[in-house]
Amino acid sequence: MNRPVLTRENSLVVHLCGLSQRPIASHTRERLAQAFLDWFTAGWSGATATCAENYRRVAGDCHPGAGDAPVFGGAQMNANGAAFANAAIAHIREIDDAHRAAMLHPGVVSVTPVLALAASAGMTQRQVADAVIAGYEVSLRLGEALGTRHAAGFHATATAGAVGAAAASGVAMGLTPAMLHHALGIGATQAAGLWQLVDDDAHEAKSLHPAFAVRNGMAAAYAARAGLPGAQRFATGSRGLYRLLAGDGPLDALDGGLDAPERVNTATIKAWPCCAQLFTPLDATRELMDQHAPAPDEIESIDVEIFTHALKIAGVEWPAKPAETCFSLRYVVARLLLAGKLGIEDMESPDLHAPGLLALARRITVRTSEVFQQEFPRLRPCRVTLTLKDGRQWSALRKLRKGDPEDPYNWASLQARMRAFAPAMDDAAARAIVAWCERFTDAGQDADICLPAPGLFGAAPHS
Repeated sequence: MNRPVLTRENSLVVHLCGLSQRPIASHTRERLAQAFLDWFTAGWSGATATCAENYRRVAGDCHPGAGDAPVFGGAQMNANGAAFANAAIAHIREIDDAHRAAMLHPGVVSVTPVLALAASAGMTQRQVADAVIAGYEVSLRLGEALGTRHAAGFHATATAGAVGAAAASGVAMGLTPAMLHHALGIGATQAAGLWQLVDDDAHEAKSLHPAFAVRNGMAAAYAARAGLPGAQRFATGSRGLYRLLAGDGPLDALDGGLDAPERVNTATIKAWPCCAQLFTPLDATRELMDQHAPAPDEIESIDVEIFTHALKIAGVEWPAKPAETCFSLRYVVARLLLAGKLGIEDMESPDLHAPGLLALARRITVRTSEVFQQEFPRLRPCRVTLTLKDGRQWSALRKLRKGDPEDPYNWASLQARMRAFAPAMDDAAARAIVAWCERFTDAGQDADICLPAPGLFGAAPHS
């Protein structure tokens, strides 16, 4: 009798299926609560954006039918429609969490499908926690394995993220180990997301990437539950993701260190409302401002030296529309220097022709460094040098970002971040969201039914 071949994919699935049998460590519970708070922050922030209604409309057109699942800023939908809409909306502002090694946004593909399913499936808090942890585990492990060459051409949130969404959905649905493996394989066949959209100025559609990833991941779990098979070697096979989608990362990321703390602990919570490739330039600029307080009219030049990959994703020379502000290094650095801060309003309602802003932006030189690139994706090196008109020169080098695991937020600062990034949120909603997220730190509530109320989404309940 032939024994099944043990693959990296097998090992990963076995690990996922054992989640419910293991206690969740206190530090992981705390980090999970932070992940939920980050997700609600991103969703509330995006709900009032100009294009949010477009995404809600697409969700309704693609997934018609009533339901009980809340939607950020809109009416309730069925689970599939709500998941599609919420995934898109929570990504609009570019403030949903990120990851250095995996180069993707894990929360939007992990939390979104689980809470949509929880709205009608009667899941316990522990079931929700396990499903979200599974989504982070798969998306981050697969994203890291696919590596930098893959991430240069594909948006890993849409590729590895689709498989992560399948994992989150499959665990939420209580699939058997065999079904869960099939779900991951089916999800992998739908992995897509071309960065060509940024080259062709289609930035407004970037949020379709997590929306489609979540849609495809949920569909994969439904298909596996119905008995349909999926590729077993979806990552490592001769026609799997790694071979065909330009993988060049460490394949042992798929199943190495399975006894280490869960990957949700390694995500980055974003400190700035823009593409994460631009965070170290902003952190370095902020450091120089805090140390020296230069007036904008005193600055002769600003030199920004950054790792090469950053400009492959965030390479807009100067934004022509609000959707491009998140991807323009010159804009975000100039705006920070000029205003002393960089907030949601600077991205959503920018004055792109302000004389002072343009004059400062013209003094910024951006150049890439292959030396810095060699440290990517493990680090995000950037050096910012300010030269003043009187000849003084200051420089700051940053390799890690505020919000990285090495420089984390605490619970109080995350709440302040939520209010800053989601100004439409009132005090009552903020208190309710914080309380809902905090419950995940308490194992004593694990058996309670976990129902995400419409008020947490800024949506009215059914009458």
